[in-house]
Amino acid sequence: MARILITSAIPYINGIKHLGNLVGSQLPADLYARFCRAQGHEVMFICATDEHGTPAELAAAKAGKPVEDYCAEMHQVQKDLAAGFRLSFDHFGRSSSQRNHKLTQHFAGKLAENGLIEEVSEKQVFSIDDNRFLPDRYITGTCPNCGYTAARGDQCENCTKQLDPTDLIDARSSISGSKNLEVRETKHLYLKQRALRDRLEAWIDSKTDWPILTTSIAKKWLNDGDGLQDRGITRDLHWGVPVKKGDADWPGMEGKVFYVWFDAPIEYIACTAEWADAHAKPESAWERWWRTDKGASDVRYVQFMGKDNVPFHTLSFPATIMGSGEPWKLVDYIKSFNYLNYDGGQFSTSQGRGVFMDQALSILPADYWRWWLLSHAPESSDSEFTWENFQVSVNKDLADVLGNLVSRVTKFATSKFGATIPPGGEFGPMEAALIADLGSRISAYADLMHAMEVRKAAAELRAIWVIGNEYLQASAPWTVVKTDPNRAEAIVRLALNLIRVYAILSRPFIPTAAEAMMSALNSDDWTWPDDISVAMRKLPEGHAFSVPENLFRKITDEERLDWQTRFSGVRT
Repeated sequence: MARILITSAIPYINGIKHLGNLVGSQLPADLYARFCRAQGHEVMFICATDEHGTPAELAAAKAGKPVEDYCAEMHQVQKDLAAGFRLSFDHFGRSSSQRNHKLTQHFAGKLAENGLIEEVSEKQVFSIDDNRFLPDRYITGTCPNCGYTAARGDQCENCTKQLDPTDLIDARSSISGSKNLEVRETKHLYLKQRALRDRLEAWIDSKTDWPILTTSIAKKWLNDGDGLQDRGITRDLHWGVPVKKGDADWPGMEGKVFYVWFDAPIEYIACTAEWADAHAKPESAWERWWRTDKGASDVRYVQFMGKDNVPFHTLSFPATIMGSGEPWKLVDYIKSFNYLNYDGGQFSTSQGRGVFMDQALSILPADYWRWWLLSHAPESSDSEFTWENFQVSVNKDLADVLGNLVSRVTKFATSKFGATIPPGGEFGPMEAALIADLGSRISAYADLMHAMEVRKAAAELRAIWVIGNEYLQASAPWTVVKTDPNRAEAIVRLALNLIRVYAILSRPFIPTAAEAMMSALNSDDWTWPDDISVAMRKLPEGHAFSVPENLFRKITDEERLDWQTRFSGVRT
């Protein structure tokens, strides 16, 4: 049994996330966590809300609420939606927690002790009308790289280029819209990332198993232009982690907070400590996941994120960890994703475009969305959500292939043999062939899941469902029962055991349906079918079962057209 630490990129607090956010981090992380647990491994699956910085302040102001109240409210909303999508976090924390305050200040103090923090006087945009400095996202303007007119002061959402607020053309305040701006001098702390460049490059080069997407982005940021740059880690904001060296004040930094991108990744560690606190566990309970001097050396740490988060997780956060000089666990594998686009355009939280998590759950249960999103995950390239494709996938994969098999088998078995597994007959050549095929396919499926090849794993799982349907068609128990009842009983017995195997294999993708299948079979044995021959005989003759409610209903053309119209505009 291995110990596997899994973190999903933590979502911003500023509103409900769309399906593109979900499939880019949290959902595939949940898939992997569920699979690892099914394999018998010890898993710590962590996520949180990212509550500091400009997005929180702007969203709270727009909602007319104090930022602390807004964050507490939206944390609960996001936590509830995560539960609605069956995301199996061990803990869903908050970057505003005292744990994260203390750890962020601790790391800053250690970096300063090691000579990796520099005080820099810099020129920054000041809004005269708002009477405040306007860092990063408080400024909107035209991107000098691609011409996008709603670029933010830290990064262009359209082309993903990292920006400084002073780079923007026709800049304006995101608070008031005022263009009455001027550049003034202020002082900030910078993390001297360039001093760690060689260590970072050697570490990235050692990760030969990383996806090409992850490595290519990391190396691009290391080497493009002037290469890796020192990075500001403080901001002139009111809401955030106050700047301190550990527990001590930091002269000259009064009234400033740490930059959200400095404290947010540290929340992965803090969130695990929050988990320990929530379960009244000692410090050692979370330290064994993060401190290599406390047992974390044998932990495999896997991160999931969209490609826009890769630079911070391959460079800035590792620089913080390395620069501390302390024995913290570094990530072993980063699974990054491209973008999911929406019906000919882009999903966008800031613009309210696309289908959002609450809207999705108001239309259909989570499993429908989980299956489509994971089976179309944007791994090797961007992918696109269309309502036509969604309808086809749900109707063919879930309703026709899996749902139909479960319904046919349980209804036929009940009508002909009653509500217990029949005893007659022996498995013959057809059953032996199916078991052999299942064995090789389950092995391939597990290999793909271990490798985090999400779309390929979904395709292999669907193929496993298909061969069960092909077996059922070829064996035709509804015909055989008329001439050879014992043979029909053997077919049904195998088919009912097959449903249990399908429940186990499918649970990482569609947990609600899998649990309904297992419940109908009156079983709670989720043992992974490493020995498929044994697994196909697990439920013995005389074992009671029931007919489950329809697992998946088909999406009608009328529904599809209605949803396509309803979500064609911008969320208000």
